[in-house]
Amino acid sequence: FAIDSGIAYPVLAGFPVDPSDEEYVLVNNKCQCVTVTSKFVPSQENPQEEVLERNIRIIVPLKARENISDPLSPLRTTFVYRLSELCKNCELIEIDLGGAIHQAQQGNSCEEPQTCYTYDRNECYSSPVPLLYHGEVMQVPAALTPDSCFAQ
Repeated sequence: FAIDSGIAYPVLAGFPVDPSDEEYVLVNNKCQCVTVTSKFVPSQENPQEEVLERNIRIIVPLKARENISDPLSPLRTTFVYRLSELCKNCELIEIDLGGAIHQAQQGNSCEEPQTCYTYDRNECYSSPVPLLYHGEVMQVPAALTPDSCFAQ
């Protein structure tokens, strides 16, 4: 796998890992199995000074398929992680322009679909499977992540 830091230096507001912890989660990307955290730690050069430490945790799914919705596709052998893409914020915000409220996206390139290396449990994935019905073989979609495909 490769990590491409790009040129972007996002300023992110995170949320604490634990109420008693000083470590903050900046990115929690379930699609690509990446978590980025930050916390202040004593500087090695000057212990009276604190420096910001960032930790990047990547879980590489060993049996990920090139097309996660196709269990028969070949195994994925290349994993690419771009920090600038992981950190982009695509949530809509409302801004006041000349007395009119408009919705704006906080990040760029949000229209491009991201490559998933594993199932995002919030998404519904399905794959066609052959079903023999009254002597005829039909392709019917089967849910690969049933919990997110069917209402409770």
